[in-house]
Parts: sequence; structure tokens; C-alpha cells
Amino acid sequence: MGHKDEMGGGGLHEAATLQVSHDDDLARALLLPRFDAMRHAHEASPHVDWSTRKRHLTALLGMLHKYREPFAKAIDEDFGGRSKEETDMLELFPSLGNLKHALSHTRRWMRGSSGWANLWLLPARRALVPQPLGVVGVIVPWNYPLFLAVGPLTDALAAGNRVMIKVSEVTPRFAEVFASAIAETFPPEWVTVVTGDAQVARAFSSLPFDHLLFTGATSIGHHVMRAASEHLTPVTLELGGKSPAIIGPGARWEHAVERIMLGKLLNAGQTCVAPDYVLVPREKLNTFVATARQVASRLYPDAVNNRQYTSIVSARHFERLSGLAGEAAAQGATAHPLFDAPAQAARRRLPPVVLTGVHDGMRVMREEIFGPLLPVVPYDDLDAAIAYVNERPRPLALYMFDTDNARIDQVVDGTISGGVTINDTLLHVAEHSLPFSGVGPSGMGGYHGEAGFRTFSKEKPIFRQARWNGGGLLNPPYGKRFAAMMKLLLR
Repeated sequence: MGHKDEMGGGGLHEAATLQVSHDDDLARALLLPRFDAMRHAHEASPHVDWSTRKRHLTALLGMLHKYREPFAKAIDEDFGGRSKEETDMLELFPSLGNLKHALSHTRRWMRGSSGWANLWLLPARRALVPQPLGVVGVIVPWNYPLFLAVGPLTDALAAGNRVMIKVSEVTPRFAEVFASAIAETFPPEWVTVVTGDAQVARAFSSLPFDHLLFTGATSIGHHVMRAASEHLTPVTLELGGKSPAIIGPGARWEHAVERIMLGKLLNAGQTCVAPDYVLVPREKLNTFVATARQVASRLYPDAVNNRQYTSIVSARHFERLSGLAGEAAAQGATAHPLFDAPAQAARRRLPPVVLTGVHDGMRVMREEIFGPLLPVVPYDDLDAAIAYVNERPRPLALYMFDTDNARIDQVVDGTISGGVTINDTLLHVAEHSLPFSGVGPSGMGGYHGEAGFRTFSKEKPIFRQARWNGGGLLNPPYGKRFAAMMKLLLR
């Protein structure tokens, strides 16, 4: 659910924040001692038992409850207006759910699997045992700074790792509160928070982590992966893209438009899995605009003055979004404002706008929007809608609305995306038993729940030879006995 143009920030937080220089080499030099201390602590005690993991997860759960109000207040201030209700629903609630899921299942996940070896290796035994990787790095974006920090942290702690978290400089108030909360909750050899600008994030991504998870822009993901490759550090990248919503011919119309608009307007569209554009039957194009306006007014009455409608996070992003809409209109698109009230640049309040008459020459149809602009594209038949999606980079999410299972299967089977929600939006990310992952330019790897546990574990294969075994039958020198055995094995 992350974004997008910033990598997050620098400074080590223990009891207080250490301000890290903007110089890349100096920043890395200041980060390395903490990283080395965590690595040495892991090497001194690489086996992390269930009681330790449970203690860490329980402590994190308690931290979220204790800091619920300060977190919401800090995020509200950083955005210049985001309601406590949205932070509770979109960040705290899924974070708590993922933690409780981990507390309920981690002990079972730790057991791995075991059994007899295959027929020709009997009576040997085999096992697959998950082990902590060591020190995990997490780079957090600004749009859901709590959820996108706590989610990977939960999975990494469940897997028995030590974690360094780089939070975004775009949300400095949250970063300060979060760093204080973590320092109060965990010893620095287990969890450390790093704050600062993009240069510090570059230094952070160059550390020799045992795994690095980055949430942010595809363009920055290239740099992160390149830096990680210097140490052959495995990466999980959650990058975003243009996630389509398809309204099928058999969709429940009001329901479909309402769920699409809700998915678009929560956090003012600053969500990586928000619907980025909508494909509608051609004859429904004008109806969509009218219904979307009704839905938006019902969800957020009093338009931009409604405190429950989130502000755009910064002046730069406000200008970027305004520019996307303006350029599209100049190139022939029709803008349909869903609120009567105009935008308020000083407060960064941007009313939602539906765009029709769009084409691929417009930036709004090439770049991830990450805001309350919603292009609508008509299609003539479902095959054409599927082809439209497949002609573009593989998205992080896809949403299909219909009541006919055959049409739903046609879309699900005929497209490739990071995840799918049917007859709703966003919710596949909230399901703890499903991995949150991209594909191709929208990301690689996944986490959440058991998938996250396995991402941050080394699943070690173990073969235990029996005292009495037939291995010697295949030893050299090779003769008739060997030939007979191979004839049997190669049947």
C-alpha cells in the first residue's frame, strides 16, 4: 500500500534521535555500527525460541494499544488532515489483526515439516526447518507509515529476526513518535528505527542485510535492488502501478461504483492498491460519472471541508496531481469534479475528479496516480477489457465486479496481477492468510501472515541418513551390481 517518490529517511533512534549527515558515506558509517551490533547479537544467539518471539510480538501489540492516540495525532499533523477514524481503520486495525494472527500461528509455522525420504532413499528421514535469517531491513513509505512499518516488523519478529526500520522523512512527526515507541519497547539490538532523508535511505539500502523489504516507487525500487545486489541481499519489493477495476456487464451497479469510489477516496487515493482506472461497458460511461458523484457526496458530505476526507500529504504531491488533471484536460480529456467545492491549495484539499476521454498519450494514463483522480475507459466486450489490461504493465491489484462466475473466471484467468479482489476493492491486502505481493514492475516477493514468516526465514532442508542404508550399492568400482541397480532406478 505504499508510495512512492521518497525512500524514507536517516538518523538512528535509541533513547534519542541521532541526526545523520546527508553525506552518503558518512551516513553509512553511522549506520554500520548499529547494523554490526545487531549482526553480532544474532551470531551470538542465532536460535530464537518461541517464548522470545511471543514476547516480542506481545510487546509490539501492547505498543500499538499504548500509542494509538499519539500515532493518529502525528499522522494527522503530517498529512495536514487525516482523521483518526481512517488511521484506526486503515493502519491500526490491520496491524493488530496481523499481530494476533502471528501470535496464534507462529509456533506451528516454526515446526516446519518432516517425514520419510523418498522411496529410493529409505529408511532415511528428511525435514524442512525454518531459521531466522539474521538482520532484516525495512524501508517504509509515507502514505501508511504505521501499517507498512508494523506489518513487516511483525513478520520479521515472528521469524526470529532483528530489524532495522527506515521511516520516511515525509512524515516526520510520526517518525519521531514511532522511534520513541520502538525505543521504549525493544532493546536496540532487536529493533532500531532510522530517520532522515533520501540520501540516508540510499546508505540504508546498501547495508549487507540478510533480507531487505522496500515499499515505494518502481523507479526507486530499481536503485534499492541495485544497492542490495552488491551484497546479494534478497529483496521484497512492493512497488505499485496502475491497478484496474473492471465493471462487468452483470455487476450490481450501485455496489460496484460505491466500492470503487470508496477504494479510491480512502486516504484521498494515496494508496498503492487504490483503483487507478476503471473499465466500464461503453453504454454505462455517463451513468458511471453520475453515480460516482452521488456516491462521493454520500461518503464525504460537505466535500473538502469534511475532516474525514484526507489531505494530500505535501504541496509537491498536490501540484503533481493538479498537473496530471490539467494536462489531461489540455489534451482532450473531460474532467468531472465530484464535489462542487473547488480545490484548496493552501490546505492541500483536492476534490475527487473523474476523467473521461483519456488516452495513452496522457501522463495520467501512464503514471501511477496516487491521488483522487479516476480515469474511466469504456470497453465494448470483456475480451477487449482484458486485452486493455494485458497491454499494460502488470498491476499490483485488479478488481472485478460481476455476478457471473464464468465472467469473473474469464478475467481472473486471463490477466496477471499482484492480487485480486472480486466484488470489492483493497480487501485482499487485509486478509492475513494471503500474501501481499506484486508481479513484474509492481513488485516481487510477498509478506503477511505465513508468507511473511517464510519470506524472513531460511527454510533449511535437512537429510538424516539411516545407520543401515543402501548407499553403498552405488559406490565405485562400477560393475554388474551397479548396472543392475541403475537399470532398476532408471525404469
